[in-house]
Amino acid sequence: MVKKILIIVGSLIIGIFGGYLIFANLNKANIEEPLPKPELEEGLRGKYGIDKNINEKTIDNYLNRTDTVYRDVRMLVDSATWENKGGDRYLSGYIKGFEVIPSVYLTGFTDEYIEQKRKENVSGLYTGKTLFTLNDDGKTYSANYEESMDILETIFPKNKNIFIMCGAGGYAGQIKDMLIALGWDKNKIYNVGGYWYYEGNNSVKVKEHRNEKDYYNFGKVPYYNIDFDILNEVKK
Repeated sequence: MVKKILIIVGSLIIGIFGGYLIFANLNKANIEEPLPKPELEEGLRGKYGIDKNINEKTIDNYLNRTDTVYRDVRMLVDSATWENKGGDRYLSGYIKGFEVIPSVYLTGFTDEYIEQKRKENVSGLYTGKTLFTLNDDGKTYSANYEESMDILETIFPKNKNIFIMCGAGGYAGQIKDMLIALGWDKNKIYNVGGYWYYEGNNSVKVKEHRNEKDYYNFGKVPYYNIDFDILNEVKK
C-alpha cells in the first residue's frame, strides 16, 4: 500500500512539474521580442521616413503583436492621380492586421510634399476637412475640432508601438511626423513603407473581378470613418 501511494504521489509531482514546464515555455513564447529602434533607410526612402529594419520586405515577421497597432493611412479611393507615377488611387488590397485611416483626414500636406508631387506629375491631392492643420512654421499643428486629439489618441494609442504604411511611404511619413510633433514617443512609431511594394504572404485582396469588370469590395476593409459634420469646430 505504501509503495502504491508513493507511486501515485510521485506521478502527481512529475505531472505538476511537467505542467509547470509547459506553462512556463508557453509564457516564454508569448513574451514578444523587443523591436529594433526606428532607423531610417538611406536616400529618398529615408527622406520619406521609411524604416530600415521594419518595412514592406520584413513586415511579415512583425505581425500579430499585442504590443503594436497597425495602421494603413490610404484613402479607399484617393483623389490624387497616383497612376501617373505607377501607383494606384484605389485601395486594391492591404496587409492582414492593418486598419485603414486616411492620412488626408488627419492633416494637410507640407508645401515641400505638394511641390514634389507636382514634379512627379501627381495632381488632385485632397484639400478637404482635416482634424489638424499644419501651421505656417511647418512643424506644429493646431486642432480644428474639439474632439481631434481624442480621436487621434484612440486611433494611435500612445502605450503601443505604431506601425504606419500607405501606398509608397509618403503619407505614412507625414503622419509619423505629426504624431511626434503632437507628443507621441518617436521610438514607438515606425513608417513601414508602402503596400505597392509588398510581396509577403498576408495580403488581403480588395480588388475583385466580377461580370468582366473590376470591383472593389471595400466592405472587407477595417476602416476608421471620421464624420466631420458631427464634430465641434474650434473657434479661431
